[in-house]
Amino acid sequence: MLVVDFGAQYAQLIARRVRELSVYSEIVSHRLTAADMAARQPAAIILSGGPKSVHVEGAPQLDPAIYDLGVPILGICYGAQLIAQQLGGTVGRGMRGEYGRAHLTRTADSSLLHADIPDSHDVWMSHFDAITEPPPGFRATASTPDAPVAVLEHDERKVWGVQFHPEVVHSPHGMAVLRTFLHDLAGCEPTWKMASVVDEQVARIRAQVGGERAICALSGGVDSSVAAALVHRAIGPQLTCIYVDTGLMRKGESAQIVETYGRHMNLELIHVDAGERYFTALAGITEPEAKRKAIGELFIRIFEEHTGGLTRDSDNPAKFLVQGTLYPDLIESGGKDGTADVIKSHHNVGGLPEDMTLELVEPLRDLFKDEVRALGSELGLPDEMVWRQPFPGPGLGVRIIGEVTPDKVAILQEADAIVREEIAWAGLEREIWQAFAVLPDIRSVGVMGDERTYGHPIIIRAVTSDDAMTADWARLPYDLLEKMSQRIINEVRGINRVAYDITSKPPGTIEWE
Repeated sequence: MLVVDFGAQYAQLIARRVRELSVYSEIVSHRLTAADMAARQPAAIILSGGPKSVHVEGAPQLDPAIYDLGVPILGICYGAQLIAQQLGGTVGRGMRGEYGRAHLTRTADSSLLHADIPDSHDVWMSHFDAITEPPPGFRATASTPDAPVAVLEHDERKVWGVQFHPEVVHSPHGMAVLRTFLHDLAGCEPTWKMASVVDEQVARIRAQVGGERAICALSGGVDSSVAAALVHRAIGPQLTCIYVDTGLMRKGESAQIVETYGRHMNLELIHVDAGERYFTALAGITEPEAKRKAIGELFIRIFEEHTGGLTRDSDNPAKFLVQGTLYPDLIESGGKDGTADVIKSHHNVGGLPEDMTLELVEPLRDLFKDEVRALGSELGLPDEMVWRQPFPGPGLGVRIIGEVTPDKVAILQEADAIVREEIAWAGLEREIWQAFAVLPDIRSVGVMGDERTYGHPIIIRAVTSDDAMTADWARLPYDLLEKMSQRIINEVRGINRVAYDITSKPPGTIEWE
């Protein structure tokens, strides 16, 4: 199932909801032609919402020939308005906006709003223009006070549209609408499960790698662990894993990673101590994108030095690099087709050097984080790997604002360890998506032991999330925050103040850089 993205803030959420209904989904550009779309052989198409009006110059369009492919289509918000406009209906311009909760009423028999959905119920709206007349042959089957045509349908043509957002939880019957479209109207079988992902990806990896060798960038996190397990299942001893200790890891993490992989995974593992090289590469760099690119390039150079594996077989070097790249990494780094805004270049996507000699193998690039965890369990990985809190590839380098130095890393390692210990002791590890400390490039005045201090503050960041595409700040108990603050100030030299970040994503990101 393809989600056509018109710049919607919820395009990724639509794709997730489809997968939750056991149908595989991918997000594609609205620039695809009908021939491009047909070549992908989609079972169904969903047109996303978007920030533009269909009336403005340069508004995203859809190749009109796509409507004639015979593929079932559902338009959501902007997608529904585009259907109306392109097929001969009327979209009222500059009408009264409708944002937030609205009351929808069924006005005619509907295939999309099946009998189990109440005739009158709340939906979530976010639009200014509205469809006032459906195209010829379409039926208007529901309305709201400010959307005369809130649902339009053409069963014979297999095209439907809804002005509201069924993908958000604020539309309580939204999943039922999506289920009806996918399973009943489009005939998509609910067969997409993690077991099928394993089989599909193993076949793809074998076809891509063949008899060649591959190396895997192993960070110890769930993404790279699952990627390594999946590729190892596909090609066995052709895979060598490389763990690079950048000097930017959390306290005690490198020893723990090497020990854990020794116990649980029968893999060839090379441990590279590269801390000094990273501090040299990062010296004087303060700009976040420059940091990420410097870290990403050095990763690749180290991997290229170890393509011969433990035996340093120069006659049979690895030609492939396995990475645990996820769908959110691609989206934030500019999208799969490079047309989206770059939020931040992930070191394993936008931070890769152009002259890299290794070909990438990225078996997780179409999955969200929670799906990767489910895949890890399907592969038999232990909970200590699958449920490890996400940790950025650039490590503490993107949690230190300003220049990265060994002294700053040492301070942050101690503070971060306290935050994670207290979260664990409070029994909140499964409830919190990520909890960590940030060291900003400022100092503040304090008083300790009746003496003036001029030390660094520590910022605690804790968020809840399902997939890292969106996140909310965690409502940690006050007594827990107080304990963290007291321990950090008492135990970490050079810290005299602790703050708590209460910013959601958006507008912030989970990491600070």
